[in-house]
Amino acid sequence: MATKTEKLIYAAVGRRKSSVARVFLTPGTGEIIVNGRKIDEYFPHKVLVLDATQPFAATSTENKYNVVANIVGGGYSGQAGALRLGIARSLLKANADNRPLLRARGLLTVDSRVVERKKYGLRKARKAPQFSKR
Repeated sequence: MATKTEKLIYAAVGRRKSSVARVFLTPGTGEIIVNGRKIDEYFPHKVLVLDATQPFAATSTENKYNVVANIVGGGYSGQAGALRLGIARSLLKANADNRPLLRARGLLTVDSRVVERKKYGLRKARKAPQFSKR
């Protein structure tokens, strides 16, 4: 266990699309810092903030933990999804009793969907050039 000089930290990694979030959870007042900025300042839409903080609502632990997250890659939607998975995994490390609550809402399931690669001879992954008979 942690001594008086050490802080109790639960670390986890969340991934979504091409985003990777390293999440550090500590007991605190509910402050969430993403890449050095508050979560409301970092994400441009309130929906993304609600999406990222779903694990706290599912486990009724709002304002009980501080979160510091470093997120790289992808866009805002993927980053919010990566942060959500990272927070859920760190809450699981903090208290194993949270597993059924998080699992029921699908917050521990990794969303493995990524952008399909572009194929040669096509304009995008599946979009073909316009067909002309002659």
